[in-house]
Amino acid sequence: MKSWTREAIVVTLAAGAILMVTMGARQSMGLFVSPLNTSTGLGIAAISFALAVGQFTWGAVQPIAGAIADRYGPGRVVVGGLFLLALGFAVTPFMGSSWGLVFSLGLLSAIGSGAGSFSVLLGAAAQRMSAEQRGKAAGIINAGGSFGQFVFAPIVQKLISGFGWMGAMWTLAVMTLAALPLVGKIARREPPKPHPSDKGVWPAVKDALADPSYLLLHAGFFTCGFHIAFLVTHLPQEVNLCGLPPTVASWSLAIIGLSNIAGSLFAGSATARFRSKYILASMYGSRAALIAIYLLAPKTALTFYLFAVGLGFTWLATVPPTAGIVGKLFGVRYLATLFGLTLLSHQVGGFLGAWLGGLAYESSGSYQWMWYADMGLAAAAALVNLPIREAPIGRPAVAAA
Repeated sequence: MKSWTREAIVVTLAAGAILMVTMGARQSMGLFVSPLNTSTGLGIAAISFALAVGQFTWGAVQPIAGAIADRYGPGRVVVGGLFLLALGFAVTPFMGSSWGLVFSLGLLSAIGSGAGSFSVLLGAAAQRMSAEQRGKAAGIINAGGSFGQFVFAPIVQKLISGFGWMGAMWTLAVMTLAALPLVGKIARREPPKPHPSDKGVWPAVKDALADPSYLLLHAGFFTCGFHIAFLVTHLPQEVNLCGLPPTVASWSLAIIGLSNIAGSLFAGSATARFRSKYILASMYGSRAALIAIYLLAPKTALTFYLFAVGLGFTWLATVPPTAGIVGKLFGVRYLATLFGLTLLSHQVGGFLGAWLGGLAYESSGSYQWMWYADMGLAAAAALVNLPIREAPIGRPAVAAA
């Protein structure tokens, strides 16, 4: 970071800290599934559906929040997101129906978390640094989100054990608002000046959707979302099915977050030395292999912890190379919008991973077929990334502005 400007360093660290809060809180929601079910009797499938809607909503808001941030700057977007995230947590204990949970966790908190997440934060950092610095910045910001998972998972489990799930939800609402002072560090004082050849965001979106490499990137990222949402929602119940205590689940999620710090930093640095599509292909392929090993291994606490280390290394480390490919193809002027659309594909997969996991559990009492589906999709994702073309397409100079 020696060649970075002070502004680039401050924005990157502040964005990583904000993501630590928004992602840490969001990735801990699976710990609430069992106590919510015990308290409300709504059923695993109904609660999973609410969280699945949240997965989709989080993705759907990314390109919208990104487009607003590209036009007006990221500050207001993130402030609004933090307030909505806190509000969603605060009202959840008052929801006694499945549709109430859809409203609080599936809409309010998901919209809030999405507005303070990857598309806006990575876009804010990318526009303040050179192309060579963007990959490392994305890795650092992504590591902040992973550190949030490491910190929040055991804290949330302790809060649930000590104060009940309602008290834990209210505490999360307060913790979310603690990130507000950081927003000023990423806010632009004035919107970017348009380049004479800049035709606007919608032509940029149209160009991107016509590019086969962009669509292949979406297909791989869809699988990433399926994988992550399935695990973050249902890993606690999988641990329970294996007869292990809830602390194994919370520590597994924490280990995933800790391992992904290393994975994110590695991926961010690797994008400067290797083609991003090969990084992505190797990550998705490793997931398929790890799931196969897990299915054959004895279901002990050590197995879950080792599984968490392996999966955690690639968990959200797919973000820096994925965002890097989008930046290489289309530049950074509308990176928040275009990467936001890629995240929408990720969360369509996330919706299916969370929801189908609940249906599989209620219909068969296990997640066996979900593991097989996850393994197959990971192998397919490794293959679809290989044909991606990373060379810049013929776009005007604004793309690199």
